[in-house]
Amino acid sequence: MQQYTITGMSCAACSARVEKAVSAVPGVTSCSVSLLTNSMGVEGSAAPEAVIAAVENAGYGASVKGAQRRAAAAESGELKDTETPKMLHRLTLSVIFWLPLMYIMGWMLWGWPLPPFFENNHLALMMFEMLDTIAVMVINQKFFVSGFKGLLHRAPNMDTLVAMGAAAAFGYSTVMLFLMADAAVRGNTAQAMVYMDEMYFESAATILTLITVGKTLEAYSKGRTTDALKSLMKLAPKTATVVRGGVETEVPVDAVRRDDIFVVRPGENIPVDGVILEGHSAVNESALTGESIPVDKAEGDPVSAATVNQSGFLRCRATRVGEDTTLAQIIQMVSDAAATKAPIAKIADKVSGVFVPAVLAIAAVTTVVWLLLGQDVGYALARGISVLVISCPCSLGLATPVAIMVGNGMGAKNGVLFKTAASLEETGRVEIVALDKTGTITSGEPKVTDILPAAGVGEEELLRLALALEQKSEHPLARAILQAGAERGMQAEAVSAFRALPGNGVTAEQNGVSLSSGNLKFMQTRATVPEPLRARAEELAGQGKTPLFFCREGRLLGVIAVADVIKPDSPQAVRELQNMGVRVVMLTGDNERTARAIGAQAGVDEVIAGVLPDGKESVIRKLKEQGKVAMVGDGINDAPALTRADIGIAIGAGTDVAIDAADVVLMKSRLSDVPAAVRLSRATLRNIHQNLFWAFFYNSIGIPLAAGAFVSLGLTLNPMFAAAAMSLSSVCVVTNALRLNFFDMRSARRDKPVRHKRPAQPATGESTPACPVPAPACPVPAAPSAEQTVEKTLQIEGMMCEHCEATVKKALEGVPGVQEATPSAAQGTAVVRMDPGTPEEALAKAVEGVGYVVHGVG
Repeated sequence: MQQYTITGMSCAACSARVEKAVSAVPGVTSCSVSLLTNSMGVEGSAAPEAVIAAVENAGYGASVKGAQRRAAAAESGELKDTETPKMLHRLTLSVIFWLPLMYIMGWMLWGWPLPPFFENNHLALMMFEMLDTIAVMVINQKFFVSGFKGLLHRAPNMDTLVAMGAAAAFGYSTVMLFLMADAAVRGNTAQAMVYMDEMYFESAATILTLITVGKTLEAYSKGRTTDALKSLMKLAPKTATVVRGGVETEVPVDAVRRDDIFVVRPGENIPVDGVILEGHSAVNESALTGESIPVDKAEGDPVSAATVNQSGFLRCRATRVGEDTTLAQIIQMVSDAAATKAPIAKIADKVSGVFVPAVLAIAAVTTVVWLLLGQDVGYALARGISVLVISCPCSLGLATPVAIMVGNGMGAKNGVLFKTAASLEETGRVEIVALDKTGTITSGEPKVTDILPAAGVGEEELLRLALALEQKSEHPLARAILQAGAERGMQAEAVSAFRALPGNGVTAEQNGVSLSSGNLKFMQTRATVPEPLRARAEELAGQGKTPLFFCREGRLLGVIAVADVIKPDSPQAVRELQNMGVRVVMLTGDNERTARAIGAQAGVDEVIAGVLPDGKESVIRKLKEQGKVAMVGDGINDAPALTRADIGIAIGAGTDVAIDAADVVLMKSRLSDVPAAVRLSRATLRNIHQNLFWAFFYNSIGIPLAAGAFVSLGLTLNPMFAAAAMSLSSVCVVTNALRLNFFDMRSARRDKPVRHKRPAQPATGESTPACPVPAPACPVPAAPSAEQTVEKTLQIEGMMCEHCEATVKKALEGVPGVQEATPSAAQGTAVVRMDPGTPEEALAKAVEGVGYVVHGVG
């Protein structure tokens, strides 16, 4: 998306005019204009020159903007709220000249004393009013320039209404002044006083002054809504210390190139994204994730721009610079969201596009009708002017974008990034959330979950033996045991004669004593396994965990269970989604036993296991027939499903492919941010509905009142009060949106189920057989017909656990022609369903390529 800065817009009619003009440019596929941020997002192949020309032909100004330019502008002060000080200056001058007019009105209504020169010189007093009003009009000339310019371009806007109302009051009053002067010259004092009562100089000045009050408050409120974006921009570091030619040199951050070596001392900001080459430290990443607790970093760990190095000295290699850094991408996402338009905004756009011309027509008809009803010109003109100045397309134009900007800023502060306004609106409407398992519900890394020492053996003794045995193993389960030991501050003791026995376990010697570990089948050849311990191990296996047995000199010391554990916040996140009326489905490529166990722990409504990447996409497609679907994932294999879903939500720690495919990014990589995102979206949508209601309600009541439709009830509205009411309407809309700043998106106290048009299917809690997609379209692997597939069984040595199964499964299913592979570590086999003609040699090669041995294919 290419973004532009637009100048000259004053109301929703202006933004609609710009959007229409740019959409007509050849090569433009979509265009959205934001009145709130005076920005425009354009997608397509059209050249920037053609887009800018179209905007200028429509009577407005445009220039290209970019993330780097925005960051530089934030530093230079260009992005400071300069509009509010200008409006305050205009307002101050306007009030200075407006107050004497109000004093003269006090003299006319309540007999306030006048200076001696004016006491018996009413003609001079009215001439003073005219000159004073001219001063107010000159101070607020922007209304007239913009208003009549829009009229000349056949695109009347809010300024057109204000300018015409003030000009009509001033013009009519000027005519009355000349008639008063003529009557005074002729000595007709009584007629001169009649003409004086018909003057509305103070109304023209009051209209401009009160609307300037509203514009000033509006500018201040609009400045507040972009605080989150400005705060992000200010986080961008300005300099970096790079090592060039062996010498440390401080350079502007823009001068840092990919693969440059840079150093960061304690207390300094990390200038660009990189990877640590030397050193370790605690890094405060709250600027990006909102997480206040510093993260420990060591060699090989990634670091991000704008985070703070709190303790150690770091030497890093730059991996992403300029607009590729995480911070720049976050700024781009937030800015893009502000520049895009939510679907609900189209309602206001359609109304605003015809609103101003309709108001002009209503004002003209109102004036003519009152004249035909026998009212004098002054009365009829006052009604027409009131209609002009009370009409407020500004409130319609601000109703949606101001709420979107505040909501998006709130999300950014809390580590939830909505890429577009549409994603912020639609997230709250989801009816089904599909969750990937590994890395989303679970941590994605095996961890020790249970330590079961045998009788007479302590936990520490068992873990110490395990550390010694597994320290030389490269298996993921071994790394989990080593991590558990490191967390307890334990060191692995030296062993000799280490041997890995594929499919069984490992053996070693320590001081001449034999040590062994492995699965139950292997351990039964080395030691006697007590029945209680065997039963407990089988129970753990039923929970999706992998039990590892350990013995020394033929004596079983105990069992250590390892599993990919669920994240601590996953069950609570699932419950919160369910409490909001959202159905939760887990999709995974893992085997049914593990998937069922994880699904039960997380509390999801339904589990669909053994699903390939394209299968996930197909499941999402079918789920969309039952309701609006959000997909949450973190891996490359989730990208098709993320794209297919109505809303794709990527875990922030996931791959770039997943993040690019998603509509929402969770920077903290916490599943609990999913209900928070839904909650914030619903609050924002609720706020938009409130804003639109009051904007429509205000105009539907205000215009008839100003036109005199309720005069029989004694209700009328003069131009001055109409101007005040118009100003307040925009201020009220913006202020209501700013209430979102106080919304707690993590509090579930007010969660309520949302009634959907289509009721969700009842949760079954079943695994693969409970797939909601009816056959034969069901993408979950089923038994294909014999005419379409060939089934082969591979005898494989080396598989020990579910992680081995997953590795073999992935390798086999990567072979062209393979439809499905079902490995079994317990049986040492893999059943493969494939297209006829798929070479068996390719299957064996794929398995052996990942470290296992194939003894035969049958």
